[in-house]
Amino acid sequence: MRTSRGETVLNYAFLVLLAVVVLVPVAWFVLTGLSPNRAGTIDLTNLSFANFPEAWEQADLGHTLTASAVITVCAVALQAVLAITSGYAFGILGVIGDRLLFPLVLLGLMVSLEALVVPLYYQFHDVGLTDSWLGMVLIHAGTSVPFGTFWMRAVFRAMPVGLVDAARVDGSNSWQMLWHVLMPMAKPAVLTLCLLNFMWTWNDYFLSLIFLSSPDKLTATVALGNFQSMYTTSVNLLAAASLMISAPVVLLYLFFQRQFIQGVVSGALKDA
Repeated sequence: MRTSRGETVLNYAFLVLLAVVVLVPVAWFVLTGLSPNRAGTIDLTNLSFANFPEAWEQADLGHTLTASAVITVCAVALQAVLAITSGYAFGILGVIGDRLLFPLVLLGLMVSLEALVVPLYYQFHDVGLTDSWLGMVLIHAGTSVPFGTFWMRAVFRAMPVGLVDAARVDGSNSWQMLWHVLMPMAKPAVLTLCLLNFMWTWNDYFLSLIFLSSPDKLTATVALGNFQSMYTTSVNLLAAASLMISAPVVLLYLFFQRQFIQGVVSGALKDA
């Protein structure tokens, strides 16, 4: 069906309006970070980049960004392995009792994290994993299992059945079929899952605030919260620090934009 000229103009007008609604607050935030005025008053004729090195030093972002990067990268890698293997088991291999086990796994999506954090804290405290990066990696990896399993199961079940049968006829075992046959086709969906997990883990504040207490182990989001409590009147410094902390997620999305959209589409092709 051909779209009329009027409909095309209306669609573009709506998209332009939507872009303005999204980009204006972002531009305002960036200009606030460049403002030399502590109150964040925007002055386009007197922009200053001095806020960024000052905020970097005052908030100790060098160390806290390193902590966030270590925790996030390790957690995302572990999350990806768990999601791929569990999704493959439920989606292709057909594990014994999957009709009971899979709903139990999905139950993790329905339970609020706030309901689990107290018993989780005491369990990790008993084994010495509180106030440690390893503990944070395990927590983030564990809480991501339900969504990752659901996502990758849908991806694998959407793949052609004949491809799996052909691999079995050719003599491929389960691991060969996963890594050499299915994974090349599932790369966009896996990349999308990794980007989502990276965003969720990097932006985490709640768990990091509870499980980390030593200043040398704090993540960037907790450091930003502490920085905000000390510099409530320095709006420009807060904006500069926030921009530097959010930059990795924004840059990753911009770089993998096409793969992200392709992965979202392929991940939703076929429901369980």
